[in-house]
Amino acid sequence: MGRAFVYVIVGGGVAAGYAALEFTRKGVSDGELCIISDEPVAPYERPALSKGFLLPEDPTRLPSFHTCVGANDEILTPKWYKEHGIELVLGTRVKSVDARRLTLVTSTGETITYNFLIIATGARALKLEEFGVEGSDAENVCYLRDLSDADRLATVIQSSSNGNAVVIGGGYIGMECAASLVINKINVTMVLAGAHCSKYSPLLLENLVSVWLCLTFFSFSMTVARLFTPKIATFYEDYYMGKGVKFIKGTVLTSFEFDSDKKVTAVNLKDGNQLPADLVVVGIGIRPNISLFEGQLTIEKGGIKVNSQMQSSESSVYAIGDVATFPVKLYGEMRRLEHVDFARKSARHAVSAIMEPEKTGEFDYLPCFYSRFFAFSWQFYGDHVGEVVHFGEYEDGEVFGAYWVKEGHLVGCFLEGGTKEQYETISKATQLKPAVTDMEELEREGLGFTQTVVSQQVVTEVKDVLSSEIVRQTSRVVSLVTVEKPLHVWHAVTGVVVAASVTAFAFWYGRRRRRW
Repeated sequence: MGRAFVYVIVGGGVAAGYAALEFTRKGVSDGELCIISDEPVAPYERPALSKGFLLPEDPTRLPSFHTCVGANDEILTPKWYKEHGIELVLGTRVKSVDARRLTLVTSTGETITYNFLIIATGARALKLEEFGVEGSDAENVCYLRDLSDADRLATVIQSSSNGNAVVIGGGYIGMECAASLVINKINVTMVLAGAHCSKYSPLLLENLVSVWLCLTFFSFSMTVARLFTPKIATFYEDYYMGKGVKFIKGTVLTSFEFDSDKKVTAVNLKDGNQLPADLVVVGIGIRPNISLFEGQLTIEKGGIKVNSQMQSSESSVYAIGDVATFPVKLYGEMRRLEHVDFARKSARHAVSAIMEPEKTGEFDYLPCFYSRFFAFSWQFYGDHVGEVVHFGEYEDGEVFGAYWVKEGHLVGCFLEGGTKEQYETISKATQLKPAVTDMEELEREGLGFTQTVVSQQVVTEVKDVLSSEIVRQTSRVVSLVTVEKPLHVWHAVTGVVVAASVTAFAFWYGRRRRRW
């Protein structure tokens, strides 16, 4: 027995939820869309797992963080999917896919056919065993990738109050979980292989061959490179230390000590340190779930290669989120990005390309990353290559950031503590890639530089609107003026030109205010 759908989404993460909402807005009919997920719950916002879910008081729980609450949009509960005629096949793994025959087989043995397939399988957490370290099955060794991981971690946290936690890794998971552990009154030690914490801390393990292989794999992804410069990292590390967090740098995990119940009691490091541990959180990176499609679709830079419509080498198959290697128009190269912002936006674009191909242009995405921990909140836009210029008040820690300049142009911007308007400004400025002629002046101007760039762009838009409107209105006046009243021609033209200018500016200004 089998079923047939027009559209099938494989994977039930963030991207799947945003794709489902976009399908309904594009007019999908009841019974046309199916989502297959090995998780037992409807798609949800993963960032909540390392933040609100782990809080000791009033922790976040479903249904409050189902998609698409992360974009301040509808919350897609299981009831929502039912009301919109979308089939949710949950707790079910896809065992095989035949991309050419447009079929897949689930772990229950059901065959499902489709017209269009969207791959939203996301990624899995890298496990210690992949690098020769045993212990992932210990009840107090935790990862954090999905809801079941979060449930497990929350349970161990409750039994570890005033105990000792060791966090392996200083990337997203490491930094955010460390903050949550401190709030839960647990003593935290972070183990970093490098000199500083980073947005992504790939591997903190002994097996150098495996490390090399994994670094090779991830070197193609933007998420490997560090968004935190030494100056930025030092600021955050100092704050964490002020909260009682200890850092051990330049070393790696080699093994665990266990008690008679096979619980971890200590962490052994290569430098000879042994750290007592009631809880271990491992955040050593992720790997895209693409094994179902290897040998069927073109794979590049660790992901499924897609075009500017998120379409793979098989025209009926699209890939979104962590698994997609796509063309970044701004930089003219293929990249794979691991962040919720990309998952959301690539999902919407893919659905638009499927449902309204004639109306959907190229995916013009500006790489964006952001995070929150303790009272801090930062955003990064663009590319982190070239020369770095820091700006702002690092001493008070309120608003500070950094610019990246390559070949005389701004290509990236990091900002901590900004307002919504300031984040929008640095995003727009980075997209414009403005010229930078004086690095010292750039440092002095700080945020003022991007504000000036965006303001100049607005002035240019005004001039363009005014010019086109004046030309249009002037042409219209000239065509209306007759030869019979020559003395009034230039008076009429002048008056209309002035009126047209005022009208055009009012039209433009009103439109901009609506956008803002």
